[in-house]
Amino acid sequence: MAGTGAEPGITAGDRVLVTGAAGGLAAPAVTRLRARGVQVVGLDLQADEHTIACDITDDAAVTRAVDEAVERLGGLDAVVHYAGIGVPNDAGAPLAPDALRVIDVNLLGAWRVTAAALPALLEGRGGRKGRVVFVASELAYLSLPFVSAYSVAKRGMTAYADALRLEYGTDLHVTTIYPGYVRTPIHAAGREVGLALEGQVRREEVEDVVATVLRVLTAGRPPRDTACTRGGAVELWAGRHLPGLLGSAVARRIRRRAAAGHFDGSPIAAGLVRRMTRRSAGTESTTPVRERSAS
Repeated sequence: MAGTGAEPGITAGDRVLVTGAAGGLAAPAVTRLRARGVQVVGLDLQADEHTIACDITDDAAVTRAVDEAVERLGGLDAVVHYAGIGVPNDAGAPLAPDALRVIDVNLLGAWRVTAAALPALLEGRGGRKGRVVFVASELAYLSLPFVSAYSVAKRGMTAYADALRLEYGTDLHVTTIYPGYVRTPIHAAGREVGLALEGQVRREEVEDVVATVLRVLTAGRPPRDTACTRGGAVELWAGRHLPGLLGSAVARRIRRRAAAGHFDGSPIAAGLVRRMTRRSAGTESTTPVRERSAS
């Protein structure tokens, strides 16, 4: 059994697997890790010199890619989960295809990769625990309209991290990170249908998330859960401990925005506008929205 006290974090020579490695949040983190001498192999849909092509919704593809990564690295000390997509959806609409795809990539993809990597992680790092870092979202606890599948996936990721910690915490450090809104390509699909999150939630910067991931990886005693900024920490606490108050405040704000016409012209929002304001705001649609890769 690995030790339970403080121990050296990830440092030069250690071996890290990063999912969604080409994404707007993951790519700069990978660059910073390599600058520190850390060996990094990525998983993403497109391969390059340091990235293995992998669809993390495919069980067999995940097994092959993780095995190849472990072989390239000569073992594994940490996994960081950035991979994800964002597709706006109506919580009352059919699951397929958009909601199921979001849940499969964001939640089940992380589960598949973790399970495939676990044997290598449990081999230990010279008596040190392996590490798993889940990049979730503030939306795991802060509910907003038209992102129900994403919120379900990120809250599910939190539950999975808790279960992993409970069952394997003797030999693994498990941390969940909760970024706020960060301007990356994952939000493009929402903007295309008039449902941008920008301006609806507090914004954070790419560097806030990158620095938090690096801090967690290099810490002697990494935190169980962490936000990326002080403001994020306050909102995370409120989402967990005052869900009724926070939910009521969000609902009032959404009602005001609907009345002011902020959602007009978005087919996905037409039903919500009609229910909240008793007026029409366009035609409801179940046409799939183009997905965007994560981070």
